[in-house]
Amino acid sequence: MKPVVSVKELMRDMIDPASDYIFDSVKIVTTKSGTVENVPKTDEDWAKLRIGATTLAEGVYLLKVPRSFTPPGDENNSTGPEATELSPAQIKTKLEKDPVLWNAKIEALRNVALEVLDIVNKKKTDELWEASYNLDQACESCHLQYWYPGDPALLQKVDRQLQELYGKPSASATTRKP
Repeated sequence: MKPVVSVKELMRDMIDPASDYIFDSVKIVTTKSGTVENVPKTDEDWAKLRIGATTLAEGVYLLKVPRSFTPPGDENNSTGPEATELSPAQIKTKLEKDPVLWNAKIEALRNVALEVLDIVNKKKTDELWEASYNLDQACESCHLQYWYPGDPALLQKVDRQLQELYGKPSASATTRKP
């Protein structure tokens, strides 16, 4: 397989929009007129959620195809005193040092997408709240490791929560030093 876009572009154009279908499927919105709880109600709502979960479950495996982390010339916000992100070279070094961790993060994200597909099949609205939270945790765990320099304590907390959800130590929990 030959990649067409960088990791950053794949995230922006496919993975993030797919995850938004899940995040947006359940939320509480507070307005001047009160609080409104949004949940899937119609077949169209559930179909949109299925599209998001399917795209995420299949698309996240594209992150296993070796590719550049950013488009040519894009160094993220990785230079200067206000740098908040890792450079593509730093990300590549982290991946090469521990490819098992990279794949564990991908699997964690895929597991959440599969969880959502199961919820869609059962139309269990109440389970979507936790699945949305699980998705946020899986995303943040990877972002803290590979995108912006993470707070080690926060990263360990997120990894512990993912471990509790899926019942076995993740590669990140067993290979990362405190």
